[in-house]
Amino acid sequence: MDSTTPGISALPSGLGVFTTLPDIFFIPELVFGGLVWILVASTKVLLANPQGWVMFVSVFCFVFTFLWFLLFMIGVNQSSPVWSSLDVAYHGIAALFYLSASVAQSSATIALQDNSSTFKSYQEDIAAVVFSYIATLLYVVHVMFSAFRWKAS
Repeated sequence: MDSTTPGISALPSGLGVFTTLPDIFFIPELVFGGLVWILVASTKVLLANPQGWVMFVSVFCFVFTFLWFLLFMIGVNQSSPVWSSLDVAYHGIAALFYLSASVAQSSATIALQDNSSTFKSYQEDIAAVVFSYIATLLYVVHVMFSAFRWKAS
């Protein structure tokens, strides 16, 4: 069943995932989430607690967004109307997680600001903060459009 065939679910499957809003955000979410993961993993972690949370969120969201994307691609989401509400719930949780991780990463980066011996790590942390806020924005936009789709179905 493709995205234009009426059926149980208004969610796309197959290549329709690449052409529908909000599902078009899957790829940017994976890219920016992966960048946060890589940047935090490559820095010298001086503040383990906040950056541990950022690492957990980036890995969790990357893995689950990839699995969610695969489920959409193979059409599992066509079996029940519950998938629309699950889509809203997952992306809402991911947006909240990323917002908290972005704030934690910002805090850790500000704490490292005066440590001149780790300037390269400081620059990587700044990049991680920027990409984390971009990922947050992508998840927020995704959950908003998913909610619009859920209410319309």
